[in-house]
Amino acid sequence: MDIRHFKTFKSIIEEGSFSNAAMKLGYTQSTVTSQIQQLEQELSIKLFEKIGRNMVLTTSGKELIPYANELLDTVKKIESIGKFGDKITGELKIAVAESLMSYKLQNVLSLFKEKAPNVKLSIISLNCLDIKNILSKGEADLGLMYDVGSKNDSLITVKLADFTLTLICSPRLEQNKFDFCTPNQEINTSLIINEDESINRKILENYFRVNNILLDNTIELWSIEAIKKCVASNLGISFLPRFTVEEELKNGKLKELEAGCSDTKITAIYAYHKNKWISPAMSLFIQILRENFESK
Repeated sequence: MDIRHFKTFKSIIEEGSFSNAAMKLGYTQSTVTSQIQQLEQELSIKLFEKIGRNMVLTTSGKELIPYANELLDTVKKIESIGKFGDKITGELKIAVAESLMSYKLQNVLSLFKEKAPNVKLSIISLNCLDIKNILSKGEADLGLMYDVGSKNDSLITVKLADFTLTLICSPRLEQNKFDFCTPNQEINTSLIINEDESINRKILENYFRVNNILLDNTIELWSIEAIKKCVASNLGISFLPRFTVEEELKNGKLKELEAGCSDTKITAIYAYHKNKWISPAMSLFIQILRENFESK
């Protein structure tokens, strides 16, 4: 069997289509199709079937995924023998929560690039549940996220730091007219927040639900910078990790509001699959992360 065929199979899973895999690998689409057909012949199974215009994994194809990941991990181990320090090569795929990527990892990434310049580092920004899912499937090497509470026995998790959440508003908001501590009321403002799977949103919405506090509506944005600008423009309130708004609080562009959930803490962690081989590149990244992660 040709290892390249398994690499192509994995790329199709990660990229979502034959054409995207071909672009990533630098192949023509016909080459990708040919490699999969050869792999199917060698294994005597059907890996993909055409439904409409899409090629979809068969049951056998889904069953092959963990074995393909294990095989390619073994290949990485063999390729890394004797490679240390600035000779570390290979690939490292990391999935990161947006707020940690934007505000806490720059120093870590800079140091890693300096110490392992030959490693191809791929970073994707996802919500925490999606990060856990792709780690469970072996589609990323390492995840940096928040502890969202749901247990996953297939993952090893390590705590990095606790961070405080804060309720924020525009300085133009007449704060004395808004009470987020008293239950059973309707408040004439909007909540501007991340997607519904974000832990800070879940905490705030649960607090509002338990205390029967109703807001006008929810504006869902996928960018913390966009959320902050909308709040600063007095379009509503938000509930974010305090480290993401430190600068705006200091320069007066944003203000803090009191609420019963103020000062709630969330825990930043890193995680990886318990069966994941920790390559030299991954080991170095974890070391730099533990020593240089900004915990305040």
